[in-house]
Amino acid sequence: MKAMILAAGRGERMRPLTDDCPKPLLKVAGIPLIEHHIVKLAQAGITDIVINHAWLGYKIEEYLQDGSQWGVSIRYSRETQGALETAGGIIKALPLLVEKDEPNAPFLVVNGDVYTDFDFTHIPLLPSDCLANIWLVANPEHNLKGDFLLAEEASTLNKSNKVYNLTSKENQPLQHQAYTFSGIALYKPEFFTAHSHDAAILPLGPLLRETAENLELSGTILKGQWTDVGTPERLNELNKIIPC
Repeated sequence: MKAMILAAGRGERMRPLTDDCPKPLLKVAGIPLIEHHIVKLAQAGITDIVINHAWLGYKIEEYLQDGSQWGVSIRYSRETQGALETAGGIIKALPLLVEKDEPNAPFLVVNGDVYTDFDFTHIPLLPSDCLANIWLVANPEHNLKGDFLLAEEASTLNKSNKVYNLTSKENQPLQHQAYTFSGIALYKPEFFTAHSHDAAILPLGPLLRETAENLELSGTILKGQWTDVGTPERLNELNKIIPC
């Protein structure tokens, strides 16, 4: 399986820390956020990694190089005209993520600006009627309303995780439990190629909601440590609880 780490964001809310440092290189426990992901992916045997970048991307390449020091192979998708948003960045990187002899093989995508102790060996098989599986977390203080609702338990051949069909929050009864998208997801290439996209800059949220409304999106609850490192305050708090 291939993996993509998203690292193209400007990190406006992290300023001034990101004025001269790309957000994924900010450190938790003395190690850049993106390096935590690479180490965990390597431990799970996922060694073919694609990283997109825009703002100060050359610093990411200078630090990570080809990935060989972690036993992985890193290729870069350079967004030289500026960040393309999440879906746009993934679509641009598809030639690096999809093999000609396995055009339907799913790939993993991880936000480069989250910290988690997620075990990447626990990847469920995608149900045949789903285009993607996203990992969900309890709603943090900055997103108390959540993003998606659990519908019903979906069939899966991997019993180590419960996989649920998801629905969009729109027009759904409020008594259902809402969860927040963690930024970790497994996608079939068809998720991005099934629809025509005129704009190169394309956010991911509308595609996820559309897929959920079509009952083609599943979700798994992520248990354990997870933080969206979106502000200097969250970074400071995280560094207080994660030992060096």
